[in-house]
Amino acid sequence: MKNRKIIACGLTSLGVFAFSGCAGCNNTMDGAIKLTVWVSEADQAFAKEVADKFQKSNPDKTYRFVFDVQGENEAATRILNDVENAADVYSFPNDQLAQLINGDALTRIGGERLTNIKARNTAASVESATVTRGETEEVYAFPYTDNTFFLYYDKSVLTEEDVASIDGILAKCSADKKLGFLVADGWYNSAFYFGKGLGYSVVYDENFGEKSISCDFNNAVGEKVTQSLWNVVKDKRVKADADDSKIIAGFSDGSIVAAFSGVWNKNAIEKALGDNFAAAKLPTYTYSTGEQAQLVSFAGYKLMGVNNYSKNKAEALAFADYYTNAESQIRHFETRSYVPTNVDARADERVQSDVVAKAITEQLKYSKTQRDVPSTFWNPLKGLGNAMLTGIQTGDFSVKSQLDACVSAIVK
Repeated sequence: MKNRKIIACGLTSLGVFAFSGCAGCNNTMDGAIKLTVWVSEADQAFAKEVADKFQKSNPDKTYRFVFDVQGENEAATRILNDVENAADVYSFPNDQLAQLINGDALTRIGGERLTNIKARNTAASVESATVTRGETEEVYAFPYTDNTFFLYYDKSVLTEEDVASIDGILAKCSADKKLGFLVADGWYNSAFYFGKGLGYSVVYDENFGEKSISCDFNNAVGEKVTQSLWNVVKDKRVKADADDSKIIAGFSDGSIVAAFSGVWNKNAIEKALGDNFAAAKLPTYTYSTGEQAQLVSFAGYKLMGVNNYSKNKAEALAFADYYTNAESQIRHFETRSYVPTNVDARADERVQSDVVAKAITEQLKYSKTQRDVPSTFWNPLKGLGNAMLTGIQTGDFSVKSQLDACVSAIVK
């Protein structure tokens, strides 16, 4: 009997790692099954570990995996550029679901696998992979982690009571010890609008193409929300251009004592803060009437999808299922701190006792499922945030005109 083993070779110039890689073929001449997998750079090692275990769990078959780096935020763009030659299995955020279905880039899941997805994962995560066509709900991907943001803070400076509100945080901040916030990003700044019940709506055609888009961010309430956001951004105790690198650097040198961010920065921030590392749900902010409004984050989910054009669709589905099972989700938590969507993995003591997992679980009570997000949503809100950053420098920011321009670019 033929000895079946995985042979590794690196194709570093392409950012690809393959198990006996044969990038130009679907099944190799010796009968091995080729699967191409696209995940983020940070998940490459994890994906290869899962592939090794998947091979060992299927000793009667030989697999040849080809891995490529693909940032999840741009997954749909790359996949739809050449869907027939894109990855067999790929990770993507759930807000790209309709776009990928519209481009025929996802395999619909059914049968026992669908039953297992629904039974094993949280209802919200399954919903994030679901679309409704007529009277029928259709599931197109395997959920594996929540994707939201929350508050990291230095507990030597701030107490649990302080971090309940932005006002409480800023009372302990100064020009040298700031609150970090990335205002020029719709994933973050939309939390102010969702906190007052504002939102958007998309009408799709039968193939999930966008027919019309509405957004009420520029009504009377939205104008007041924008003024509240502007009040936060222009405060000298706030670092409003705090991207990931600036947040980590700020916690490391003490110039940032609290920041809005996600689980992907946990290890770096925990290393920077040491025993003073803490996390909590997002705070409230002061609305124009003086009331406290809770910041409501997007509750997104990371999903594994299978290309509808995969030449090895059954094997691709089996791998995506394995990549997202309870064991894999716990391992993903151990390596990347990703909170599982699998209910058994989520109940694991290692997850339940984790400070960040607790913060995420609490924040999900104040969240909006990242579903049916307009394709036009992100750039205008990024532009609104950039206008505020410019306004800090010039002292000039027109709430109404900038907000109207933002919403005008979103609606369709």
